[in-house]
Amino acid sequence: MANSLRSEVLTLYRNLLHLGREYPKGTDYFRECLKSAFMKNKDVKDPTEIRKLVDQGECVIKELGTLYYLREYRDMKKIYHKRELLSLLNIGRSTD
Repeated sequence: MANSLRSEVLTLYRNLLHLGREYPKGTDYFRECLKSAFMKNKDVKDPTEIRKLVDQGECVIKELGTLYYLREYRDMKKIYHKRELLSLLNIGRSTD
């Protein structure tokens, strides 16, 4: 494996490992799945195949980012929707 591809693979692994800290099923689950995925492809020597796998990993990073964004959006929507509903019903406000 060329040095540039090796560094890309290592960077991809580190980035995925970092993103896995917030994975819904837990960090340990994500780490094991990540390790098994990388170990499954450890014997790949063809640079074009490695490039394809790296591109696939970068797509996973985008998908995880979207997953986390949607989770944050849902949480914020719950908070603000609750506030809106309470204000519409005048709950929690004095009616002097």
